[in-house]
Amino acid sequence: MEKRQLGTSGLEVSALGLGCMGLSFGYGTVTDKQDAIRLIRAAYEKGVTFFDTAEAYGPFLNEEIVGEALAPFRDKVVIATKFGFKSGLSSQGLDSHPDRIRQVANEALKRLRTDRIDLLYQHRVDPAVPIEDVAGTVKELIQQGKVKHFGLSEAGVASIRKAHAVQPVAALQSEYSLWWREPEKEILPTLEELGIGFVPFSPLGKGFLTGKIDEHTQFDKTDFRNVVPRFSEENRKANQKLVDLLGAIAQQKGATSAQIALAWLLAQKPWIVPIPGTTKLHRLEENIGAVAIDLSVEEIREIDTAFSTIPVQGDRYPAQLQKLVGN
Repeated sequence: MEKRQLGTSGLEVSALGLGCMGLSFGYGTVTDKQDAIRLIRAAYEKGVTFFDTAEAYGPFLNEEIVGEALAPFRDKVVIATKFGFKSGLSSQGLDSHPDRIRQVANEALKRLRTDRIDLLYQHRVDPAVPIEDVAGTVKELIQQGKVKHFGLSEAGVASIRKAHAVQPVAALQSEYSLWWREPEKEILPTLEELGIGFVPFSPLGKGFLTGKIDEHTQFDKTDFRNVVPRFSEENRKANQKLVDLLGAIAQQKGATSAQIALAWLLAQKPWIVPIPGTTKLHRLEENIGAVAIDLSVEEIREIDTAFSTIPVQGDRYPAQLQKLVGN
């Protein structure tokens, strides 16, 4: 698989990464540990070198799975993890105090079976802790050799600039896809200016852009999408037009809807590295196939024009979670 540089940080990763969250958190049933390990190792064998996890995914279980899966080829992969919640539980609120950051880093090193974290993100900006203090603490961890690169997740432009001035930010991770294009307004221009890479999560719209979800889909009772306004039955029905359009474009290209959605993202900037997640091997192979799809400037324009005529219905987060975004 082709490689990409995350901005000007020198951090080189596969053009497509693997978001590991869904293996143990957020989407209902937890994947059997050995099946999860097999999937992660299969991704590596197929060229993926960038793996994304966090202490909050489980909590802790996800890091343990990733650590065990990647141990045999640790020096050939890039592992990203995150800090930012009290006790590793997103339900307990934010905590990016320096002592907490140090604690999370030390514990993550053990769970990941490694001596350094390649990319350490702040999971969400904590209004109670100056972002300069957060960046300064990660800078110390970098000087100690425990961390290689600093990242932010769902941060706004002001926080990105303040943090970057203290410790260069290698990557920003935020949602970006054909049905969530908000980053194009301010985030992408800022990242380009500062030389920061972009790691889109939910590049397939939490599964909706694959065309495998419709108004009749029943999610597991523990599935995060049950509380997402965009995934209400009414909004899924309204947003079906987007999926139908994507499917028609994919058919013309001899690809799947998921592959076109990922290829579109890859074509936006050379420093964008999406991290689709999956629990299924055939979906992993399908996603990786997107890297080989070359969309022309004209095809990109046609996709953008077509999608601009269909407004997306529903917010991407419930109100209490939206408050944590863009600070």
